[in-house]
Amino acid sequence: MQPMPVMILVFGLTLLVGVALVLFTGPNPNRESQRRLQAVKLRHSDNAVDKVEAQYRKAIANRKPTAYKTAGSQSRKEALRLRLVRTGKGWTVQQYTTASLGLMVGITLLVWLKSGSLGLALGAGVLVGAGLPHMVVNWFISKRINGFITRFPDALELLVRGLRSGLPISETLGVVANELPGPVAEEFKLVNDRIRLGRTMEDSLQDTAERLNLAEFSFFCITLAIQRETGGNLAETLAGLADVLRKRAQMKLKIKAMSSESKASAYIIGSLPFIVFALIYSINPKYMGRFFVDERLIAVGIGAFCWLSLGAFIMSRMINFEI
Repeated sequence: MQPMPVMILVFGLTLLVGVALVLFTGPNPNRESQRRLQAVKLRHSDNAVDKVEAQYRKAIANRKPTAYKTAGSQSRKEALRLRLVRTGKGWTVQQYTTASLGLMVGITLLVWLKSGSLGLALGAGVLVGAGLPHMVVNWFISKRINGFITRFPDALELLVRGLRSGLPISETLGVVANELPGPVAEEFKLVNDRIRLGRTMEDSLQDTAERLNLAEFSFFCITLAIQRETGGNLAETLAGLADVLRKRAQMKLKIKAMSSESKASAYIIGSLPFIVFALIYSINPKYMGRFFVDERLIAVGIGAFCWLSLGAFIMSRMINFEI
């Protein structure tokens, strides 16, 4: 069988499965209609709780990220710069691009010298050069976000103690920046510096919310916005928010513990083909080396990798729970 029809068949099947996933996982019309009816009900209700919830939804709608547009090369560059900022490492787009290109060239030369197949070498170089730096940046972002979420309820409780002692909210932000360690102190220090330079507190918090893109910090910003418009005891509101965030973190830990067995199974199933390939290659390199020179085996290997990636994606969506 010629390799080109095999590759076309594999690509067609993969595209068909992707289209099916898009069609069957689209928005639910009933859910959308219920959401619209609920919005109309809250907008015209005389209940105080409904008014607060309507104001909450309005504040969320007004706080959509505006850091960059969603089209064009400039938006992609700005999105990459924003991701690098979220790592907290001070990396630049030029450094990231240089590292990706260097890694791609190195892997391409290594695979080409080892296998003699230029197409396989280019594919492996592009895959590793584009994928590995992206994974490293994701890991640092996740590490920094987890550190922020862990310390953020402590920051809210420190704000509550400052407000109850008579300090204004702007002064308590500076106290949090000086007292707490890690990403929380860094972000609150940036907010405090912007306020000292003349920007409003809402604009300073909004910039941080867009950069972090965290629901917990967005809750904090929305709470301040609602309190300014509706009034009330800010200290009690922040204390309640801190308690909610701690319970939210506990629920995430429970879900992580309950899904750990499924995640371990997914990791084992996903890595098993590569482990078996490496073991057989170490025992009989001549036998497995045909995968690098035979066009039919290369096409079958690409198709198997596509299906394996699709299965890993489906398993990751099944064990991923949002709170």
